[in-house]
Amino acid sequence: MEIETAANILAELGNPVRLKVVRLLVMAGREGVPVGRIQAELAIPASTLSHHLNHLKSVGLIRQQREQTTLLCVMHYELLESAISFLTNECCFGLSAETAKSESTQVEFSQ
Repeated sequence: MEIETAANILAELGNPVRLKVVRLLVMAGREGVPVGRIQAELAIPASTLSHHLNHLKSVGLIRQQREQTTLLCVMHYELLESAISFLTNECCFGLSAETAKSESTQVEFSQ
């Protein structure tokens, strides 16, 4: 994944409402969640939800599909997993096991 793509995805996930939407969609599975249910679960106005859904759609994290009169939001799991992997793929790369252990111990003590 390109760094610009990862940055855009992570930026959109940095908003609390959008992060709640993504978590709700992840919990729902591949079938998706009707927009109305998302709105009810998060207790936010339709216009506010629409704004946040547009942000998530703009980076490809979700897609919407209509089933008769219901508009479903569906998570793009592969893209989400790619963004997470972008952050974790090279964990401790180039560090010896002892250096990595030493650095994690220092972080624990400083918290």
